[in-house]
Amino acid sequence: MSQDIAVRNPYTGELDYSFIEPTPQQLAATCERLRTGQLEWTGRPLEARLEALQHLGEVIAKHAGDLTTALTLDTGRAQVPAIEVAGLQAQIERAQREASQALAPTAPRPAQIPLIHGSANRKPLGLVGNISPWNFPIILSFIDTFPALAAGNAVIIKPSEITPRWVEPMRAAIAECPDIAAVLDIALGTGETGAAIPGLVDAVVFTGSVATGRKVGEAAARHFIPAALELGGKDPAVVLPSAEIDYAAKVITFSSVQSTGQACQSLERAYVPAEHFDRFLRQAISTAESLELNYPDINRGVIGPFIFEQQAHKVLEQITDAVANGATLHCGGEIIDNGGLWMRPTVLTGVTHDMLIMREETFGPVVPIVSYDSVEEAVRLANDSLYGLSAAVFAGTTDEGREFAARLNAGAVSVNDAALTAVINEFEHDSFGFSGMGRSRAGLSAYTRFTREQAIMSNEQNQPLLASQLLD
Repeated sequence: MSQDIAVRNPYTGELDYSFIEPTPQQLAATCERLRTGQLEWTGRPLEARLEALQHLGEVIAKHAGDLTTALTLDTGRAQVPAIEVAGLQAQIERAQREASQALAPTAPRPAQIPLIHGSANRKPLGLVGNISPWNFPIILSFIDTFPALAAGNAVIIKPSEITPRWVEPMRAAIAECPDIAAVLDIALGTGETGAAIPGLVDAVVFTGSVATGRKVGEAAARHFIPAALELGGKDPAVVLPSAEIDYAAKVITFSSVQSTGQACQSLERAYVPAEHFDRFLRQAISTAESLELNYPDINRGVIGPFIFEQQAHKVLEQITDAVANGATLHCGGEIIDNGGLWMRPTVLTGVTHDMLIMREETFGPVVPIVSYDSVEEAVRLANDSLYGLSAAVFAGTTDEGREFAARLNAGAVSVNDAALTAVINEFEHDSFGFSGMGRSRAGLSAYTRFTREQAIMSNEQNQPLLASQLLD
């Protein structure tokens, strides 16, 4: 029987929306329909698939107002949703630029044995399950979907049940594009629906927590299907002695708390040379205290509510643990209950790597700051983590920053900036540690990871090679 799921509004705290979760039979039927559509879709030339995606982008633009309104209700913030919706067209334009290069077959070339020539084709995986998170619900649902569709796959998206309101207007847009509707659908549901996805698809992509990502990866392994997982981070920022200290403090603080810190590429640990620590701290506190909540006016301020109620309590638990074990709280650090739950930008010092705030992903507006005495110590501290998603380095010169960045165990490092992976997609990078597995969603691998490579080896002279001994 279908289940009616109540949904909390993160801004008001009220249960003001609901949706019906599909039954296992309904979910299986949807996947079967998409498989049927994929057979025709993959037979189309790449150019035709890209034209269909472009048409979808044009239709989404017509629904942008409804999508933005729904996403604002989903996330309790007004500025980011418009950026997310506009970003979909940028993702489609990216596919127009990159997909042909990534997916083109290779021309025949001689093997080591000259009479054998080989070429390669890329064949789509089939039906891709895309399990996406609540922090950026639209952009993280489609950042993998568009490349998978371009590569000739069908896609079923399972978005988070925490932020489901955008799905209705998106479904309306998809319905206006019959070519896309045949190979793309959205299955709203709880973790039960998400757990069923790996058993119904040919590959799965997941963005979210390590705990859930582990379950998805294990399920994919049981079904012998590929899995690409982008998981949590505990991103460090290292300020080198040569850096411009006030600039670094402003950028690090803002990057730590923007989107209320609810971003995987948020900076969550700052390491500052001892000789510049006091100056950095003053600027960090000043920056943190200048950033306002978006309450009572959702259109003002940059700090929104916690989207997921449980996350607020997890962040408070980490802060409480730190203070109980000797950390100093300089500002913020309390839950503000206005129906929804907010926290002002929070600055901590006196933290150590024994504390939860330095070991676990925080996903909240918190800046823990640690002093170091040598560059070698900074490298050791930055790399002392189970995670390795991204990082930032601030230095007097770009060359110095790049040299230091190469010593960090992180998939992508921003030099003299922060969180560049949120807006730059050209450069492939792999996650380190518990931050994920599978090929990068950036660069050309964003497309190739949704294909299998097929080698075609031909005998150019009809002179048997391996069978020659049998024919003699």
